[in-house]
Amino acid sequence: MAAAAGPSEAQSAYSGRTAWVRNLETPLRTFLRTETGSAAVLLAGVVAALVWANADMGSYVHVWQKTTLSFRIGDRGLSHSLGYWINAGLMTFFFFVTGLEARREFDLGELRDRRRVQIPLAAGIGGMLVPVGIFLAFNAGRSSAHGWGAAMSTDTAFALGLLALVGTGLPFRLRAFVLTFSVVDDVIALVVIATVYATHVDDTALVEAIAIFAVIILARQSRIRVGAVYAVLGVATWMALSRSGVDPIVVGLAMGLLTYAAPAARSDLERASDLFRLFREQPTPELARSAQAGVATAISPNERLQQKFHPWTSYVIVPLFALANAGIAIDAGFLRRAFTSPITLGILIGYVVGKPVGVVGGSWLVTRLSRGRVRPPVGWAALAGGGAIAGVGFTVSLLIADLAFHGAQLAQAKAGVLGAALAAAILSAATFRATARLPWQRRIRALLGSSESIVDLAVPVDPERDHIRGPTDAPVTLVEYGDFECPHCGRAEPVIRELLRDFGDVRYVWRHLPLNDVHPHTQSAAEAAEAAAEQGAFWEMYDLLLSDQSALTEEDFVARAEQLGLDVERFTDDLAHHVGAGRIAEDVDGADLSGVSGTPTFFINGRRHYGAYDIETLTRSVRAARARAAIAA
Repeated sequence: MAAAAGPSEAQSAYSGRTAWVRNLETPLRTFLRTETGSAAVLLAGVVAALVWANADMGSYVHVWQKTTLSFRIGDRGLSHSLGYWINAGLMTFFFFVTGLEARREFDLGELRDRRRVQIPLAAGIGGMLVPVGIFLAFNAGRSSAHGWGAAMSTDTAFALGLLALVGTGLPFRLRAFVLTFSVVDDVIALVVIATVYATHVDDTALVEAIAIFAVIILARQSRIRVGAVYAVLGVATWMALSRSGVDPIVVGLAMGLLTYAAPAARSDLERASDLFRLFREQPTPELARSAQAGVATAISPNERLQQKFHPWTSYVIVPLFALANAGIAIDAGFLRRAFTSPITLGILIGYVVGKPVGVVGGSWLVTRLSRGRVRPPVGWAALAGGGAIAGVGFTVSLLIADLAFHGAQLAQAKAGVLGAALAAAILSAATFRATARLPWQRRIRALLGSSESIVDLAVPVDPERDHIRGPTDAPVTLVEYGDFECPHCGRAEPVIRELLRDFGDVRYVWRHLPLNDVHPHTQSAAEAAEAAAEQGAFWEMYDLLLSDQSALTEEDFVARAEQLGLDVERFTDDLAHHVGAGRIAEDVDGADLSGVSGTPTFFINGRRHYGAYDIETLTRSVRAARARAAIAA
């Protein structure tokens, strides 16, 4: 007997698609899953740093602060400690990925509706100003007040990872919202690092860095798409900034924000298909390179670079940063001094109290000033829990602490950062646990809120035109763009049937997207379904076509028409005259307008469904859509 498939295997079986415009799962979901998976590796880096520092603080300091690496080209070069190369060198890639994701959100994500920028912008700014105010209140009149920047920025990677651990069953939009306002405070924090904490600025080197970056912008405006050009110019800008005294990690964020994200143009995909066919007919190294280049250039640089660098930053660079910076020698005396220190208390209370107050307060202020026209994408309880987890300020906080403090003060700042991360996770978990105890309707409203979703489906469902299964007035509508010859659509069909059986308040809509350049019989199959629809038998033909996708010739279509008891002469005449071709072309145009990437592609209440389409995943999405519909009713 064969072993039963595990959950991950079952889900992966229902995540395939046949490509049309682009065949990529949303980068945002991939980003969030990578951050969640890397949280454990990051935590391991923190623990290893603490164990190492408490076992032998001398060797810990020697490795990261005394070990020197030097690079020279001609009479120019850089010589810095190993810790500097990690904090200012490798972390540049971390902020590059952060910039990529921010740009993707502006180009393709929630923030493409520019009104929605107001809430994360206010939440990010509020979530920085309030903690800084608390830190300054604790350190007023002291030299340590200069370190106020250590109490303001959220660690996106660590916060999202811990959010997945402390809050199960939360709306996906909460994680997306935490990401967007974290990007805001990352940007502001890097500006602070580059200005407030820059020392001994070399004006000549700074002007040189600005000039090189201007060349990068010019190359971008000239649509130069050679990655090596930007890599060389980016490294040159980094080196000039490093020599100027300004922290060069800002280069990473700036380069990421310049890298556009866009769905692949159909012309680019058709060109990629043609190049692959040439390679298939004549598999030479030259044609292989052309096909590979054609496929790569069909995807926007933003998505290609995220896929390339994000696993490295999450699983290698950030944990290595933690190992190099989280080490402090802890004993009873140190803890007693630290937790009576204004530095430790300012950072701890600033993050644990100030972050949620600032995030919720900033969001509330925008909602109030807009008179409810702009609302948070989630409910207020979810927002409070997300604001609490934003109190995890690990990466940038330690970067600024290392610039602002030294010796005992630096150790006290690290204690505040680590203590705040632990307390923020506990507070966030408590918030979500309390919300889970609310009555169902109040709990749903507290988590989901009442903001409108972005509608991704360009052509609304029309009961007079569309093929619909289920009640026409159902609160949840599931639209599928499909291809009768696509094996993934065939695999999805029994899942849809089970979903409709389990939910009596879901209507299902099929729209055609025949991938003619991939499947030779798909256009004819779609026209056969429309010919059957002319006799009121669309769904019966739909069932037969997807039940056996190997039988899609004209003889097979006629045999199925006979099986269904249709007027075969009329059916064959409609096929011969391509009666359904116009209707199919309209569906294809609608798919193009909706940015559909392949088949099957699903929309739930107008919002695109990303990820797997197994019964468990679709059930969760339908329940969430039904809950939002109940709130709006």
